[in-house]
Amino acid sequence: MQDFAESFSLAGRLLVSGDPALTEIVLLSLRVTASAVAISALIGLPLGALLAVARFPGRTLVTVVSNALMGLPPVVVGLTVYMLLSNAGPLGVLRLLYTPTAMIIAQTILITPIVVALTRQVIADLNREYADTFHSLVVPWHTAIAALLWDARYSLITVLLAGFGRAIAEVGAVMIVGGNINHVTRVMTTAIALETSRGELALALALGMVLLLIALTVNGTVTLLKGLDRSVAHV
Repeated sequence: MQDFAESFSLAGRLLVSGDPALTEIVLLSLRVTASAVAISALIGLPLGALLAVARFPGRTLVTVVSNALMGLPPVVVGLTVYMLLSNAGPLGVLRLLYTPTAMIIAQTILITPIVVALTRQVIADLNREYADTFHSLVVPWHTAIAALLWDARYSLITVLLAGFGRAIAEVGAVMIVGGNINHVTRVMTTAIALETSRGELALALALGMVLLLIALTVNGTVTLLKGLDRSVAHV
């Protein structure tokens, strides 16, 4: 019990002192995850909206596949990306394995189906309210999609938040393609796993506290934005 309390005390001191190793790991985690979420947003938001509004051959199949891929096993994604980026793989010439870029690719593959599926649901629900208006005004589908995406922007922030939470908590895929290399690809989740296995609980606890703080901050920001949106709507 004394060792447990001491670990919490050391973790608190690491946080307060701004330990360089801790800061480096946190910043890399945020950079990798933010990049993956940004790429997923560029792909997933328009595709999800397209699935919700447009009618085209294969639409049902794409919808089913995107929903199914929400449950992609991270280690399978990691293994697939590893094989693609390894020296023997088709993209080995790019030499991206064991780099932050490889981790971004793996996280993007993991969270893009989540963004697509949730965006499709949000936009489909909203489109039911506007479908008659769009039809009567003969609004082109691409204009309708742009309008719906803007109108649902605060709900879509929640969608991206779900992707952010999925990505920043990922261990298996980023461990496989990143290698957990110190000062290169060590992020919060892989560092927590490593330090715990070593019995170095102080850094692991400090990183765990930062993860919780990030989650609370992001959720609080989204809640605040939703509150502001409702306030503007009632003015």
